[in-house]
Amino acid sequence: MATAAPPEVTLDDIRAAQRRIADSVIRTPLVRLGVEDAPGEIWLKLENLQPIGSFKLRGASNAMLAAPRDALARGVWTASAGNMAQGVAWQARRMGIPCTVVAPDHAPAVKLEGVERLGARIVRVPFAEWFEILATRVHPGLDGCFIHPVSDAPVVAGNGTIGLEILDQLSGVEAIVVPYGGGGLSCGIATAVRALAPAVRVYACEVETAAPLSASLAAGRPVRVPYQASFVDGIGSPFVLEEMWPLALRLLAGSLVTSLDEVAAAIRLLAERNRVIAEGAGATPVAAALAGRAGAGKVVCVVSGGNLDPRKLAAILEGRTP
Repeated sequence: MATAAPPEVTLDDIRAAQRRIADSVIRTPLVRLGVEDAPGEIWLKLENLQPIGSFKLRGASNAMLAAPRDALARGVWTASAGNMAQGVAWQARRMGIPCTVVAPDHAPAVKLEGVERLGARIVRVPFAEWFEILATRVHPGLDGCFIHPVSDAPVVAGNGTIGLEILDQLSGVEAIVVPYGGGGLSCGIATAVRALAPAVRVYACEVETAAPLSASLAAGRPVRVPYQASFVDGIGSPFVLEEMWPLALRLLAGSLVTSLDEVAAAIRLLAERNRVIAEGAGATPVAAALAGRAGAGKVVCVVSGGNLDPRKLAAILEGRTP
């Protein structure tokens, strides 16, 4: 199958998305991290406070609200480990259309329970089969409107609205650190930021057990890497989506890689100092910023979601890494 073209998104697309999703999402707060001796002035963009506990509601809502109504006649479906699934299911229920979610077999129960509460049907498949859907965009028996969790242009534009809000909420931003799963969030934010404040660095952030972007940047081309599932389930994969590679290469300042122990420590710190519950992916930028990898100026960390299994949260609060 031919590689999909990179999603072309402009500042006008992102501004249109901001207007379109205004009644579906909240303008999340930007708050200072409660750490006095941090390497820089670290701020938290709290996307974990969205109605579904994740930024994914932005892209899902924009894609579905922008689609012609007849394209949604047979319902919608997506391939998601949980957060995009909840975003699509939430908006589908609001619009009165059926929704199916194809989820990897290791998807966390807390996220799938959220999907079921929203009325969506779940189909579970092995991780390798699930990840291939992101490239092929097909799955046997499903023929509704497919909402890609990463690389549909309306999804990227919806994600980019976070960049508009950050620049409006805080002057003098020097770096923005964004979790990297497929690239739709980081590249969406970077598109907005590059247009309005090109001196601001936008970094991807990965965890060492699944960091294909870091390896690809080092190699100068997309490469496969070993993948190890972990409690940081919202990001990480064996390879960079080929259609996202040109955007990531052009828009992002690099990839900051963290360890699982660093992420667990960041989750603990967020809970203790800011009373913020972040999932692994959402705490990864905070871990990178606390390690000084994003620099010493004003650094904004996108806390992408807060859908963390309570048992894993309990283990982390006790000082353990799940």
